[in-house]
Amino acid sequence: MGLIKDIYSLSFYENFGQAVAEVHPDFDKQKFINTIYKGDFLQKEWKERMKHTTAVLHQSMPENFTEAVSLIDKIIKNLKKNKFTEGNLAFIFFADYIEMYGLDDFKTSAKAFVSITQFISCEFAVRPFILKYKEKMIEEMVKWSLHENHHVRRLASEGSRPRLPWAMAIPFLKKDPASILPILENLKNDPSEYVRRSVANNLNDIAKDNPQLVLEIASKWKGNSKETDAIIKHGCRTLLKQGHPEILSHYGLESTNIELSHFEIKTPVVKIGEYLQFQFHLNNKNAEAKTIRLEYAVHYKKSKGHLAKKVFKISEKTYQPDQLIKVERNQSFKTITTRVFHIGIHQLSIIINGTESEALEFELIE
Repeated sequence: MGLIKDIYSLSFYENFGQAVAEVHPDFDKQKFINTIYKGDFLQKEWKERMKHTTAVLHQSMPENFTEAVSLIDKIIKNLKKNKFTEGNLAFIFFADYIEMYGLDDFKTSAKAFVSITQFISCEFAVRPFILKYKEKMIEEMVKWSLHENHHVRRLASEGSRPRLPWAMAIPFLKKDPASILPILENLKNDPSEYVRRSVANNLNDIAKDNPQLVLEIASKWKGNSKETDAIIKHGCRTLLKQGHPEILSHYGLESTNIELSHFEIKTPVVKIGEYLQFQFHLNNKNAEAKTIRLEYAVHYKKSKGHLAKKVFKISEKTYQPDQLIKVERNQSFKTITTRVFHIGIHQLSIIINGTESEALEFELIE
């Protein structure tokens, strides 16, 4: 598999440049490509290449922003005509163009987002507009949540997430998300799973700063439909991982008379690059069947010596009375870009319906 930055290749720019030239007579395709590759382009990472493409494209676009947006619409229509795939990540520079050059033109940019997001998602690009225009932008996004196109409806939810990963946070929404609740309300029964999953992710963001509000929404939406119930469950995943008592009670997840035994770390010394192996027994000693959410927590040693817990889900299912099971798991300590491992003593615990067991120690070595 190639690197993500390599989606911006010479063949991509050749094909894209041709699509632009067909609708923009003043466009110099070869000059565009030469300018793209001028300097240190090959050393640039993906986001740098995307931003660079935006800037170089801007040099060939009309100075008037409204005219530029109109031309972008024509380019996208031609790309579709020439069978370029909708949702192709390479074209995210269209959204970036609106963010970079349209921030002072709210009306034109809002219309542009509706059009462009039907070709490539704009959830990152709308963030500066929310920060600058606040309620005015949110009101526009509430309208988007009623749009006939599911990409536009998803943009309303995804773009308004208080804590969208890899994007700038929206502090005023983290503090008080009340203004975006109408968006979620409009979308809670959306026919598109793509949209409903975004609603769940938005709820999960809200739960990190306003858990009580999400609990109230969960109570209000419960039983509305199986799709809405799924939104609630996914939207409350952080609260479930935290063992929040009210959400555990919401799902009837109680740990009484559920017995953990034979909890053992089979590899008390683990090398970086290998696996931690552990096992345990679980027995439902209740007189009735019980739903059991089963998780484990790795308490990773950090650079300053403290431990930081990360929870991993094993399963959530119904266990019959006196049903005894044995669980065996491997936890990878292979080097990855999103986590740095530190040698020393770590801990492992089992979590049953939010109740965490006593932790066992293991050592990570080089």
